[in-house]
Amino acid sequence: MKPATVTPLNPPEAGGAAPAEHTGTDAASIAQVLAAFAHDLGYEDIPAAVRERAKHLMLDAMGIALASTRWDFAHKSLTAVQGLAGAAGGECTVLGLPARLPLRDAVMLNGILVHGLDYDDTHVPGVIHATASTFPTALGVAEHLGLSGRAALTAYVVGIETGARLGAVAKGAFHQIGFHPTGLIGAYACALLAGRLMGATPAQLHMAQGITLSTGAGSLEFLEDGAWTKRLHPGWAGVAGITGAALARQGFVGPQRPYEGRFGLFPSHLGPLAEGCDYTLATAGLGESWELEQVAVKPFPACHFAHGCADAAIAIARENKLRPEDIAGVRALVPREVIKTICEPIANKLRPVSDYDAKFSLPFVVAASLARGRFGLAELEDETLHDETILALAAKVHYEADPASPFPRAYSGEVIVTTRDGRELKHREHVNRGAAERPLSNDEIVAKYLDNAQRAVSRERAERIRDALLGLDAAPDVRSVTTVLGG
Repeated sequence: MKPATVTPLNPPEAGGAAPAEHTGTDAASIAQVLAAFAHDLGYEDIPAAVRERAKHLMLDAMGIALASTRWDFAHKSLTAVQGLAGAAGGECTVLGLPARLPLRDAVMLNGILVHGLDYDDTHVPGVIHATASTFPTALGVAEHLGLSGRAALTAYVVGIETGARLGAVAKGAFHQIGFHPTGLIGAYACALLAGRLMGATPAQLHMAQGITLSTGAGSLEFLEDGAWTKRLHPGWAGVAGITGAALARQGFVGPQRPYEGRFGLFPSHLGPLAEGCDYTLATAGLGESWELEQVAVKPFPACHFAHGCADAAIAIARENKLRPEDIAGVRALVPREVIKTICEPIANKLRPVSDYDAKFSLPFVVAASLARGRFGLAELEDETLHDETILALAAKVHYEADPASPFPRAYSGEVIVTTRDGRELKHREHVNRGAAERPLSNDEIVAKYLDNAQRAVSRERAERIRDALLGLDAAPDVRSVTTVLGG
């Protein structure tokens, strides 16, 4: 399919940030172009390799959801949502748990499960957790409507392709203001994919995005105290998107320019930083290049910004057989743009109060990686969080901005260890493992899935779930798949 084109729009009224110049020959807005793409994309338009990768990204998300069912946050969330749903419950599957909920409640809870361990994928240029909102939404709406697995898979790709591009527009600026783009941007992606599954027209898909402008949310305040709220963002994005699509289908009217308008998403949320936005990225290459191939699968259950340093620290520890007591000091170089997220405030980062707090602490991740020679879910257990040897080593970790970082194309990391006997040991990961230039293979994703899934279910059941998801597009009714995914 050929993407629509976009031309320069009239600048906003005085007081608003003007959008960057668009290119093309007609006067379609960003929302109109995305609506046309979401409506017109066919299953056969998606290259086979992209479809296969999409199913593996879903599988990765499913494994994390299963592992999450072993954690307290999952059960507290389920109890709360079941209380809202009432005795009648609902018809939609909860991943890995013996419960069924109304559509929006199921999507919200499944988003919490996929994102709850912060082990889920990231679209690197867009700096968003792409699958955590789009997978639960595509699966839930398709199950609710009794659609095919092929329909669900195509809608998921619509969500990834549109959300990734919208995230890339900001060039990482949302984090600088304190917004979490997974919650903000994910809502628009979910509105488009949900509207498509509902049979919305291009005009209705356009309106759905305008309505969503008033419902997307996501704050980074959780970084201050290890709060659980980030876990909520992808599922809430699904709820917002489904709501916007449903309202638009019935004629509810939303703003015409939800992205580049005077009070659109980017001007209203970014203020002066909106001047750095590249609005052409929102529609560039739609239907011709595939942002899904830029989605990075996480090798570590921590903030993606810390992955380069984690790998670097592990390499140093293994190559030199270091003991924590051998280390006099550590310098960790990260992209300047991520310092607010994983390095500050430093007092909070040195002694994380919870597993979630630890995931966003560069000193803790580096210290645990050096001390253990690995960083997995075991390094987030209470025993590790209170390990005085690791905490003492974390106090020796000092951060610096990496002057050679390729951010946001990749999340670089460099670790320099000074030993007590005067040696300087250095390792650099210029491109983080799992990024598009260093992707995890589909086989590696399956291995990660099985490791996560078997924390909650038997090998036999894990393999049944794997086979069901990897055969998603062959299912005439997605309910034959969701039956396998439930508890």
